[in-house]
Amino acid sequence: MVPAEKRGSGRAKVLVVDDEPMLLRGLARVLTAAGFDVTTAPDGRAAAQTLCETEFDVIVSDIAMPGMTGIELLRAARERDLDVPVILVTGAPAIETAVAALEYGALQYLTKPVDPQQLEAIVSKACRLHNMARMKREALRLLGAHHAEAGDRAGLEASFERALSTLWMAYQPIVRASDRSLFGYEALLRSNEPALPHPGAVLEAAERLSRLHELGQTIRERAVAPVLAAPERGLLFVNLHTRDLADDTLLSPDAPLSRIASRVVLEITERASLDEVKDARNRVAILREMGYRIAIDDLGAGYAGLTSFALLEPEFVKLDMTLVRDVNQNATKQKLIRSMTALCKDMGMMVVGEGVETEAERDALVELGCDLLQGFRHARPGLPFPEIVW
Repeated sequence: MVPAEKRGSGRAKVLVVDDEPMLLRGLARVLTAAGFDVTTAPDGRAAAQTLCETEFDVIVSDIAMPGMTGIELLRAARERDLDVPVILVTGAPAIETAVAALEYGALQYLTKPVDPQQLEAIVSKACRLHNMARMKREALRLLGAHHAEAGDRAGLEASFERALSTLWMAYQPIVRASDRSLFGYEALLRSNEPALPHPGAVLEAAERLSRLHELGQTIRERAVAPVLAAPERGLLFVNLHTRDLADDTLLSPDAPLSRIASRVVLEITERASLDEVKDARNRVAILREMGYRIAIDDLGAGYAGLTSFALLEPEFVKLDMTLVRDVNQNATKQKLIRSMTALCKDMGMMVVGEGVETEAERDALVELGCDLLQGFRHARPGLPFPEIVW
């Protein structure tokens, strides 16, 4: 008999869930005989409640249960533990169910009747894998990576939900180079979800889960409130993913930003292609009629060519911070930025130097013709509204 993997000084804890009492007793009896500390639950809802009270090494659950399916239970488990292995069991195997189970991060998909030796071996393996996951997270903490990324779709969904619920906006000033006065603020995504520790991680999760529109709507809703109460704070720069252009709520006159459209600059990054947005040109025209202005973000780090300029005809262009970094020491960057700023001004566009961290970078950008400056040198992003330090 394969011994149960130890957790500290005690036996590995296994939660077994099935709405058929005879099968539930049978599974529990097999695992208890194998040396595991077994807790049983008669359905998904009871199991979810048990997860709130006890931490387990492995979960073995039926898929088809009234009230809460096994896959829904898997999602609930990920709310509390990103790593706990979940083994799903079914009496009616189907390709669609198997695909869904594996997509959401089930460790194994078994069909009834379950072979006792197979079950014991799989649960023992699951315990070892869970222990390895714990050690990997501990190693990441020792190396200074304090966040814990989700490992499967169910965990990613749980993390993304927490990110949305804790989402807030930080504001960073944009400064006129000519007279050092305030021009406006960029609203920057922030979240308190440790598994998605930076804006890029939140955006990547939204893309993987096909929830970019939901994220974009939340950002725009959260960004507008402080600005409504502070009309003297200039323009508000708000980031858009290119796919946000296809979201009809963006064009609605009742949308949160629409109320202050004349004070809003929509930043569209060059890092993502506009080709996938049907009728993008017409949608941008509607946004302009509503009063919005457009900026191209990350110039110099995204797609080459003229597509974004020709389609968007932006009023603002933001130089990517990789161009700005150490510009005062790099003759090639200086030449490139000088040419870019001159060309943009010829086309009636204002140029923003982004990511300015030192006085030397600031002075170089002013000399090279940048109209506006943004970066830690002038203020770190913060709650409404950080003051400028020149």
